[in-house]
Amino acid sequence: MAATVRDVILESGIPVNPLYGPEDLAGINPAGDIGRPGEFPFTRGIHPLMYRARPWTMRQYAGFGTPAETNARFKFLIEHGQNALNVAFDLPTQMGLDSDDPLAEGEVGRVGMAVDSLADMEVAFDGIPIDKISVSLTINAVAAPLMAMYFAVAEKRGLPLAQVRGTAQNDILKEYIGRGAWVFPVEHGLRLIGDTVEFCARQAPKYYPVSVCGYHIRESGANPVQEIAYAFCIARAYLAEGLRRGLAVDDFAERLSFNFDIFGNLFEQVAKFRAARRLWARLLREEFGAQRPGSQQMKMIAGGGGGGLTIEQPENNIIRGAYYALISALSGAQTMALCSYDEAYTIPSEKAALLSLRTMQLLVEEMGLCDTADPLGGSYYVEWLTSELERRMVAEMQRVDSEMGGMVQAVRSGAVQREVAHQAWRYEQGLQAGAIPKVGVNRYRVEEAQPAVELHEYRPEQAEESIRRLKAVRAGRDPAAVDAALAQVGQAAANGQNVMPAMLEAVRAYATLGEITRALKSVFGEFQEPVQL
Repeated sequence: MAATVRDVILESGIPVNPLYGPEDLAGINPAGDIGRPGEFPFTRGIHPLMYRARPWTMRQYAGFGTPAETNARFKFLIEHGQNALNVAFDLPTQMGLDSDDPLAEGEVGRVGMAVDSLADMEVAFDGIPIDKISVSLTINAVAAPLMAMYFAVAEKRGLPLAQVRGTAQNDILKEYIGRGAWVFPVEHGLRLIGDTVEFCARQAPKYYPVSVCGYHIRESGANPVQEIAYAFCIARAYLAEGLRRGLAVDDFAERLSFNFDIFGNLFEQVAKFRAARRLWARLLREEFGAQRPGSQQMKMIAGGGGGGLTIEQPENNIIRGAYYALISALSGAQTMALCSYDEAYTIPSEKAALLSLRTMQLLVEEMGLCDTADPLGGSYYVEWLTSELERRMVAEMQRVDSEMGGMVQAVRSGAVQREVAHQAWRYEQGLQAGAIPKVGVNRYRVEEAQPAVELHEYRPEQAEESIRRLKAVRAGRDPAAVDAALAQVGQAAANGQNVMPAMLEAVRAYATLGEITRALKSVFGEFQEPVQL
């Protein structure tokens, strides 16, 4: 009696055969579609030797409470071998609210660092060699003033703007789709992206002003194909905005990067990134006419997906995290920000953050992940799956254009938000029914008390300290200089000028984030979320 062969369908909707062979690669051109690492279309990686020449950057996500507490965590991670920083901001900061704003009550310092003014950024980076360590600011709606604060810190250190390295997430379109931490209407949010891109292209050419964040789209429910397709549609909108301002594509495309998610099927995730690199290279060369290899290369941070972690049996997340790091390495990521096992509960503890850092270091030092470029290249299954995922990504991008009116209109109308919400519902239905296996959740459950996890408790004294510092800044600054600088921010916004020069003057005068945001709101208004059906 023949054995029953179960059906396997990946989350992207792709059926998987029990076996793949040469016949499955009949439509693939090895030279044109796969190539060599460091060569167009970069399927196998953007550098010829990949990690053999330089291991991935380790950039753990960190930030909580006051700037002084965050500074201590930064130094702890650097002391233990981390070579870049990824800054978490609290929700009031993400929304452009000062710590003493009534709307900020109960949230100051809870899920990230509270930043009210340049004085806070100075404390956060005190003793941090920002000329040697690249810093990523995970901030979106109010990225412009936070970038200005970071630039002002560099300026005070004597570091020329042209030499400042780092990244701002600064991806507002995905906020409307995913996290919901938006402030301004879509057209004005896009305009601020354009201002930062233009400013950096002309004055801070080593800085990455935008990291397009498919990560949060995936975490909100999108499948792997949608994650890449929607991220690339967003990136196209940002590229179009840069071109509209008179920039040549090769003047700024090289400084767009991506933040992607990892959880789920190992081979689907690896093939997803190989397909994405190839698609991005072709998109930049064929649609936008990019000539420089750097403009055609998809540079990415990856290494974890909080959505894949579970509250049930949290130690299982240590194992999941190790596989996420493995996937990231096999995928050719430039940077890893590995999620910590306790993130289903809380901000990562010092112990959990260190364990994630050690996981990445083990892959570099002990497991051979840096020995050769694209070790899965040439696998019949991986190459077939790479091409199938690329085909589906292209089809989804075309659907955004033809059925939703392009990404900006799709966001404005809520069409893409509906797609992600429906996909999230389908995924949850699969979990509930057991069709999507999740160990500890719908497989191998243990009905007993969960082991203790160290929680990051909210401490009111953190908010009190932030408010005290804020009051001290207001008392010690020049009110006339602040008022004049804020007026310039409002005028630049109203006149269609690039707001970044005025932002820099405002933060130098120690205008607060809330004051700058209000100056913009007085011109732009606020976004009203479309009703979802």
